[in-house]
Amino acid sequence: MLISDYLDICDPVLTFDRFMEEIELEKYLKSIPKHYTGRLRYNPVSMLKTVLFGFMTNGYISLRELEDQCKVNLRFMYLMEHETPSYRTFGYFINEVIRDSVEEIFNDINQKIFEKEHVDLQHLYIDGSKFEANANKYSWVWKKATEKSRYRLFDKITHLFEEINEELSFTGMKFSINSEYAPEYIKEAAEKYAGVWQLDESEFVSGRGHHKSVQQRHYEKLTEYAEKLLEYVEKIHICGEGRNSYSKTDHSATFMRIKTDYMGNDQLLPAYNVQIGVADEYIAVVDVNQYRTDMDCFIPLMNKFRNAYGFYPKYPIADAGYGSYNNYIFCEQNGMEKYMKFTMFKKETTDKKYHEDPFRAVNFPIGADGIMRCPNKKAFRFKYRRLVKGSNYGRQEEIYECEDCSACPYAERCKKTEGNRTVRINQELTSMHQEVIDNLESIHGALLRMNRSIQAEGTFGIMKNDRWYKRVVRRGLSSVRLEVFLVSIGQNLYKYHNKQLKKSMAA
Repeated sequence: MLISDYLDICDPVLTFDRFMEEIELEKYLKSIPKHYTGRLRYNPVSMLKTVLFGFMTNGYISLRELEDQCKVNLRFMYLMEHETPSYRTFGYFINEVIRDSVEEIFNDINQKIFEKEHVDLQHLYIDGSKFEANANKYSWVWKKATEKSRYRLFDKITHLFEEINEELSFTGMKFSINSEYAPEYIKEAAEKYAGVWQLDESEFVSGRGHHKSVQQRHYEKLTEYAEKLLEYVEKIHICGEGRNSYSKTDHSATFMRIKTDYMGNDQLLPAYNVQIGVADEYIAVVDVNQYRTDMDCFIPLMNKFRNAYGFYPKYPIADAGYGSYNNYIFCEQNGMEKYMKFTMFKKETTDKKYHEDPFRAVNFPIGADGIMRCPNKKAFRFKYRRLVKGSNYGRQEEIYECEDCSACPYAERCKKTEGNRTVRINQELTSMHQEVIDNLESIHGALLRMNRSIQAEGTFGIMKNDRWYKRVVRRGLSSVRLEVFLVSIGQNLYKYHNKQLKKSMAA
């Protein structure tokens, strides 16, 4: 008898196998090198099916568990045709064979599922969650601290060069003194200094009872400072432009605040920011970022969605972490409605006292003469205009100053600083916020908000609590993306099987 004879017709592995037969799996396996000697290769199509089925059934499955399942589990035996690859074989297959094509596999499986299930891709529910990295939680490097240490080292180098220049005044040689120094310049200076005094490192002394010469001490300090500068340069380079920290044991992981218990208590841990877009309970798009905030993740996620499906979603629904000027402008430019909350959305819509506060700059009346006035009828005069930090679209804000705040009866309620009050005004952003409020406060918007909490947040809840994927196993950004894509494929296949099972039971 065949193994399939022992399985029910609605068994998950048979549903999975029938579905995968409709996809051309061979096109993802073209990178396998050909060998004409040695033992016969395992069927790569069977290997791919086995790996994907493992992630479908377990949420996350380790290499050793894959090996064990192929020995004892009828479903895995069925897919592997009684063959039992070792965990090393599975590791090589995942890391070397399907790594580069895993996103294509994810998109193609989604296309097939969405075609069968008639998934609505115009409504995309977006959410992000931080997954702890497989890194030492106390091995952080902070970019700002590194930059401060580097500038302190620049001061030490300047002081050392002053001593050396005084020492070498009789030779006419002089090292230039700057506010900053490159490691290469310090190395070159050390070589020149050693050449002047004909220093030989093999003759240097150290330890108790030995007195170092002035020349030896200066040379050792120069070499030490050069190595230290190189270390600082490397650390700043690893951090890059968009990050403020990284872990020494996983350079791609950024330190983020992560909720560690059900009470919402958080802890600073090395982590990755996983972003998903959910459509009709399926993960339509997924991305892994190193940014601490969700705000910077919106545009890359939308571009990945467009690359996969050829268009942008009409209604991207997200929480307050995504509402920013950059994201709103991006939506306007690409035909998307604004359904992303901004930071003060809840207070604007639920706190009537805050919304109608007469001392908020947005509530200051503007007369027929175009002049903005405070509750004390004092005019605000335009001072200057400046670019907003972090804006990708040249956003500017206008700074206005009150003509006279002295003897104002509302001073304690109106301002917190000495002198005349200044306010920042951006009418374009204010109008965008009002548009977002109108969208989300409508009946359609209320339904979308409720659905987002069910679909997007619910998907992460299933992944973390039901399918026990709470922490990243691999290290490095590319490896973590590979892992998250496999978990997402498994999640969608798991969801698809459950829906098919419910349909068959209802029929």
